[in-house]
Amino acid sequence: MPFAKEDVRRSAKAGDITLNYYEAGEAHADIGAGLPFVLLHGGGPGASAWSNFGSALPRFAENFRTLLVDQPGFGQSDKPEVKANYFRHSADYLVKFLDELQIEKVHLLGNSLGGGTATRFALSYPDRVGRLVLMGPGGLSLNLFHADPTEGVQRLMDFSMDPTRERLRAFISSMVVDQSLVTDALVEERFADATAPGSMEAMRSMGASFWNPEWAEDGMLWREVHAIKKPTLLTWGREDRVNPLDGALVALKQIPRAQLHVFPNCGHWAQIEAAEEFAKVCTTFLAGHVERNKK
Repeated sequence: MPFAKEDVRRSAKAGDITLNYYEAGEAHADIGAGLPFVLLHGGGPGASAWSNFGSALPRFAENFRTLLVDQPGFGQSDKPEVKANYFRHSADYLVKFLDELQIEKVHLLGNSLGGGTATRFALSYPDRVGRLVLMGPGGLSLNLFHADPTEGVQRLMDFSMDPTRERLRAFISSMVVDQSLVTDALVEERFADATAPGSMEAMRSMGASFWNPEWAEDGMLWREVHAIKKPTLLTWGREDRVNPLDGALVALKQIPRAQLHVFPNCGHWAQIEAAEEFAKVCTTFLAGHVERNKK
C-alpha cells in the first residue's frame, strides 16, 4: 500500500546543512541483520528521493527500516555549493546525517549519481556499510563500447543549457523503455522541481564538479573499487541509455565480491520498470547478510 508523502517525510541535520528524507518500516533482526536500508537517488533534472524511490518504499519497508534521502542540492534538502567532486561531497554529508540519527551501519543502495555517492561512501567509510547495491551507477561504470557522453547524459546536459519542458521530456524518454511512463504529469512535476529556486544552480554546481581539473579524477571510481570488500550487487537495465550495460563489466571484474543482475526490457529506472523483480532481487541479496553472519 503506498505511503502518503508527507506522512513519511522527515529532516535531519548533516553538519552545516539539513537533509530531507523519507522513512518507513521497522528493522527485523532476522533480515539483513536488522540494518537500516538507505537509498540514494540519481541526478537528473527534478530528481529526488521520492521521485526515484517513493513507489518502491512500501516494498522495502516490509522488511527494513528504509530511508530515502534527498542528496545535497536535490529535492527539499539544502543546496550548498559543491566544493569537491560531488560523490565525495555527498558521501561526507551522508555520514554526518547518519551520525545525527545515531545510525552506525546501513545497507546502501545508489542509483546513477547516487550509485557514485554510495561507492565513495563504501570506500571512505567501509565500517559503516553492510551490503552495497549499485543501480546503473555513475563514476563506477566505464563504457567500453558506447560513446561518451551517452545519449542520456547528453540530454541531461542539453536541459542544463536550455531548461525547457521539451528538453526535459527528451531526457526522461531516455530513462525508460516503456514510453507510456513519460506522462505530461510526470514532465510537469519534474520540471517544477528542476526549476525551483536554487535547483538549476545546484545542478550546474554538481555537474561542474566532474569537470573541475582538481576534482575530476576523484570521480573516476572505477580505478579504486578493487578496494571494496563488501558484498556488492550490481543491477542494470539491459536497455539503459544513460549508463549502458557494458559499463558494468569493469566493475564486475574489479570488485572482489560483486555479482550482476540484468533486467530485460528495462532502461535506467529498474525500480520503476521492473519494480517487483527489483525489490525481490535486492531483498534477497540483503537478506544474505544474515546468513553470512550466522556462519
